Amino acid sequence: MSGKNSTSRFSYPVFLDLDGVMVLVVGGGRIGARKAGGLAAAGARVRLVASEVSAHVDRSTTNEVRERPFESADLDDVRLVVTATGDHDIDQEISAAARSRGIWTNAADQPVDCEFILPAITRAGRVTGAISTDGASPALAGYLRDRLAEILDDRVAEIADTLAAERRAIQDAGGSTEDIDWQPRLRELFDAGGPAAE
Repeated sequence: MSGKNSTSRFSYPVFLDLDGVMVLVVGGGRIGARKAGGLAAAGARVRLVASEVSAHVDRSTTNEVRERPFESADLDDVRLVVTATGDHDIDQEISAAARSRGIWTNAADQPVDCEFILPAITRAGRVTGAISTDGASPALAGYLRDRLAEILDDRVAEIADTLAAERRAIQDAGGSTEDIDWQPRLRELFDAGGPAAE
């Protein structure tokens, strides 16, 4: 763990464009199915490998299902790996195999075997809120996500769309949006009936 902050390993949040990216999910139970579903919803091409594939797995959104134990060949052409077998030793073995190829891995409920973790998320249109506790307490992250979801309502989604259109119009006219103070416009939009007016 050389070079890593001992108090906070996962301190650099990032949002990924997974459209068309091959992602491996190992584990066909409830958790593996949930991870695969979330990745598919983000546009990833999902390869799911599991000795047993439960009814929780939505085969219609999973690009490829290999119903057998994990093999190193399952890592071919993969950019990210999520392991959720429920067996610590197997998840650790998969993480090590992926790491040896330079592939980033998330091992469910095992932060020590992760290069990245998956935050608790909530969405309102194109606005996404993500909460992480650095792997310390998924329950707390979920609780805070639910509180954030109360703020990120349909009005916030509408405001994001309105501001995106306004930025695009400025850029299409040859202008830059980098030096604009958007705070007055945000107050105006929220005061018109958004959460900030409550």
